[in-house]
Amino acid sequence: MHSEHHSRLGSKASNDLGSAGIGQLLFRLAVPAIVAQVINVLYNMVDRMYIGHLEGVGDTALTGVGVCFPLITAISAFAALVSMGGAPRASIFLGRGDKDTAEKIMGNCTTALVVVGLLLTLAFYLCGYRLLELFGASPDTIGYAWEYFSIYLVGTIFVQASLGLNAFINAQGYTVTGMLTVVIGAVLNIILDPVFMFGFDMGVAGAAWATILSQAVSAAFTVWFLCSQRSGLRLKKANLRPVGKILWPSIALGLSPFVFQLTESVISVCFNTQLQACGGDIAVGAMTILSSVMQFSMLPLQGMAQGAQPITSFNYGAGKMDRVIKTYRFLLIASLVYSTTLWAVCEFAPGLVVGIFTPPQGALGVYTCAALRIYMATSLLFGAQIACQQTFVALGKAGVSLFLAVLRKIILLVPLIFLLPRVLPFNPANAVYTAEPVADTLAVLTTCTLFAIVFGGMVRRWKQARKAQAPAQ
Repeated sequence: MHSEHHSRLGSKASNDLGSAGIGQLLFRLAVPAIVAQVINVLYNMVDRMYIGHLEGVGDTALTGVGVCFPLITAISAFAALVSMGGAPRASIFLGRGDKDTAEKIMGNCTTALVVVGLLLTLAFYLCGYRLLELFGASPDTIGYAWEYFSIYLVGTIFVQASLGLNAFINAQGYTVTGMLTVVIGAVLNIILDPVFMFGFDMGVAGAAWATILSQAVSAAFTVWFLCSQRSGLRLKKANLRPVGKILWPSIALGLSPFVFQLTESVISVCFNTQLQACGGDIAVGAMTILSSVMQFSMLPLQGMAQGAQPITSFNYGAGKMDRVIKTYRFLLIASLVYSTTLWAVCEFAPGLVVGIFTPPQGALGVYTCAALRIYMATSLLFGAQIACQQTFVALGKAGVSLFLAVLRKIILLVPLIFLLPRVLPFNPANAVYTAEPVADTLAVLTTCTLFAIVFGGMVRRWKQARKAQAPAQ
């Protein structure tokens, strides 16, 4: 009876992905994914909000904890390395009706996440203090930075499990459950932060303990769901033993989102050092706001792409190329509508956006409004970039997706940040901000061209195969 119930649940999710209306499916899967993305960012901000209110030491403690975030981003990126390649591959095999292989992929990725979590904990305990100094912790702030980060490291394995395994919940089309795993952790963190920090007078250490306990509960819920009858894919002991031909293709496909996340901190350092040299503190202050706007504005696009992934991967595996094409078109249109709206707000009413962070009439506000118009000048193209790049990942195209992740940030953006102030005739700080739209435009043109070639070829081959089968039928 149990196995019957289990297979019925698994096939219900599969039937939806393979037969329900694409627009309705995309909406149903994308909305919880977007909510989860927003909550995940708020998760990281809650600690900062409370730490900033510590009496007498708030500013110094906040600066110290802020230095930890590139390392925390790196820990999240390693979860993406394993899961963001494994989950689309599991969806593809589900679409082919090969549930055994899909479950083997999930089991292998679970082992990899545990091993990565343990290795990162050890590595950061050995060299984390030195890295915090390199990332800008001063003698005044290093104490707070290491106090927070050394405790946070205890929960590294929970971060790997909750973030990494959550992707396999979403890959089955259970995005509401995927959202719940994030919500549980975030709500618990909001409750525990003031209790530990102020109630138990633990300060920065209290914020760190609240975070890792919240992540532990989130991880436990994720593992429980994947082991339960409710999940179409089951986590089984027999599938935990790593097998190279199962695990390595997942890691290869995960390299693209891994590089995408890991390079965020590299880009941040490049922008800040160059802006400090070209425009001083006000230019760096403006960049803090611009990067926050960029981070939040990308969340709905990432959520839509995350919602489309299981539909694309499942139907590609099932050989239903017509549904793959339709999903891509829906994702492209929805993404372009959003990115064009965002662009219009940033260009024609920048004060609305900047006002969230600083008074738009003040010196920093006026400066940032002008910088935002430059920085987001081609943001209407983001929709095409995300739709094409994420469809490559959903189709299991590891090489192309990795190249595109590296292209925009490392090959284009980093050199342009340092080159443009030398060659453009206007204000050097404005030239630094211009690096973003120039890199975006070149990256989108390359991505769309590659997509037209690769995806267009796949569609042509599918049409030819269908035509060849028609007389036989």
